[in-house]
Amino acid sequence: MISKLAHVDPSAKIADDVKIHAFAYIDKDVEIGPGCEIMPYASIIRGTRMGRNNRVFQGAVVGADPQDFRWKGGFTYCYIGDDNTIREQVIINRGIDHEGGTRIGDKNFIMAESHIGHDSVIAGRTVLGNGVKLAGGVHVDECCILSNAVILNEGIHVGKWVFVKGGTRVSNNIPPFIIMAHNPAVYYGVNAMLMGRKDHFSPAEIEDAAKAYRHIYQTQTSLFNAMRRIENDVEPGRVRDEILGFLQANNLRIAGIPYYDED
Repeated sequence: MISKLAHVDPSAKIADDVKIHAFAYIDKDVEIGPGCEIMPYASIIRGTRMGRNNRVFQGAVVGADPQDFRWKGGFTYCYIGDDNTIREQVIINRGIDHEGGTRIGDKNFIMAESHIGHDSVIAGRTVLGNGVKLAGGVHVDECCILSNAVILNEGIHVGKWVFVKGGTRVSNNIPPFIIMAHNPAVYYGVNAMLMGRKDHFSPAEIEDAAKAYRHIYQTQTSLFNAMRRIENDVEPGRVRDEILGFLQANNLRIAGIPYYDED
């Protein structure tokens, strides 16, 4: 299952059924789980820990050295879960510290020429379009879609079930269940179409999300006051809890509106 024209370091731990095509490069101290396939000219760099049933396409580099001056050459990690598709020319950097590392969850589809910076986290079941760029320390929660050429600045947190339209550049956190678009990024409504597919969320829950974001984005009040209104106006449940929890965890800083103090 391993081409004689591939370079596989003797220290790499490769499951028996892994397919490694000609001219692929597998570095030292790499682990690749069962069912994976590494296409020609793909590179898996030291410190990468890859789970099951991943496909890495031509020219992709998984576990590349961090592009950050804080990294001083120490040994760091990149963790890839199960059932991911990593298309052509994708670059995924390792972390900059021995603890932590870059983490890609399960069932993600990462399209061609995307770049995932050091210490970023992609929780799972997420699509990154062609040419998406994530700076270091970005955290994308599950079930998101970032369309072609989206750019996320360093340290941004993207909530669950978010859809970011193509070409949008985002410099602040994106709360769950919404659509963001344009430059500068603005709120474009609730992600109702994806939330409603396969009955992931009921119509009442989708309406709760819409009601909450009317308070946040359409009433011209402070975010602190909007949260109080949501607590009084939206029924308790997983949607309200997810929105309020995200706002509190991210210090009331979200894309599309300025930051307001409690006054």
